Amino acid sequence: MKSLRVGVFGLLGSGNVGNDGSLEAVLGHLRAEHPEAVVDALCGGPEVVTARYGIPATRLHWYRGEYRTASRAGAIAAKGLGKLVDAVRTAAWVRRHDVVIVPGMGVLETTLPLRPWGFPYSLFLLCATGRLLRTRVALVSVGAGVIGNRPTRVLTRWSTRLAAYRSYRDAVSRDAMRAMGVDTARDEVYADLVFALPTPPAGESAGPPGLVCVGVMDFHGSNDDRARAGEIRRRYLDGTTRFVRALVEDGRPVRLLTGDELDRPVVDAILDAVDSPLVTAAETASPADLMKEMAAADTVVATRYHNLICALKAGTPTLALSYSAKSDTLMAEMGLGAHCHPAREVDADRLLEQFRELERRSAQLRRTLSERNLVVARRVEDQFAALTAALFPVADHTHTLRETR
Repeated sequence: MKSLRVGVFGLLGSGNVGNDGSLEAVLGHLRAEHPEAVVDALCGGPEVVTARYGIPATRLHWYRGEYRTASRAGAIAAKGLGKLVDAVRTAAWVRRHDVVIVPGMGVLETTLPLRPWGFPYSLFLLCATGRLLRTRVALVSVGAGVIGNRPTRVLTRWSTRLAAYRSYRDAVSRDAMRAMGVDTARDEVYADLVFALPTPPAGESAGPPGLVCVGVMDFHGSNDDRARAGEIRRRYLDGTTRFVRALVEDGRPVRLLTGDELDRPVVDAILDAVDSPLVTAAETASPADLMKEMAAADTVVATRYHNLICALKAGTPTLALSYSAKSDTLMAEMGLGAHCHPAREVDADRLLEQFRELERRSAQLRRTLSERNLVVARRVEDQFAALTAALFPVADHTHTLRETR
């Protein structure tokens, strides 16, 4: 039987722990259940993906300055040319595959600043060329949100319609695509793919007594908040810093964590402002690193979505600095819906009150998380079983995947 040629696509290897964790989960499934598959990537950081995961990888964008703001005429022209070149490059890459998987991630949302001609355009090229060249494109347990910006909304809606297979990580995502005019009647909801990754063995992680992990983010608001991005960031940083200072005044050791390379300036700012040996920072390059740190803590306070997932999966009571409905939904599904605080309006005093309430319920919440993690793990198993049934037919690799529109 001919080996199936599988591509993986996305902003992978670009410094975002959650994105890479989603890739890791899909690669783990492919290697365990479909070792005959030949896998490569079209991604943001090909060198990292090849070094870390051992698969060939191609750069997503021809123009290397794609995500830098272009102000000079030369840079603007290069970006424009890059869009044309990328259309050809994407089609050539897609043609070489039987299946292309977009592994999880929030590829259909704009909860963080995003330009339509960046990743939304790249995703549209993928799905459009997949349809034209009869390569099956699968959006697997992806996140979505209702998009206000019209060009981004149009590109995202058509990307979703053109995909051969799609599923969502939560009901909020499916509802959002339905609200944007996509027929989701045959689309299923499972769970975020990072829940498929293993947790650290019990007893492996140990931290100082009373340790609190604080997952920070270089937070500027959503795509619709660009006019107030600076104000939102200042308020978030000030509130988070005051909260960390209050923990230190109580004698609590604090470990600062990130979920993306972009978050490092926030860590540095808090370290400079608090200036205490009780506050340290961890180097976390993977979900495994995050879960190991969080499993050693008494409590976690985190902002990034996949930092929350890693904390909840590690079974540690968690308070969310929530910036979107996806975080609120996740916390509610894991039994911690009451333990959310708005990231746009961090009130250190109120946050401290919520933190103390969370710690009072710690034993109960640990039991709840143990139960909910079993449920979520089964949902991810169901996702991979469905993916196998759709994309890896036993008898015929040329089987036509049921088309959804």
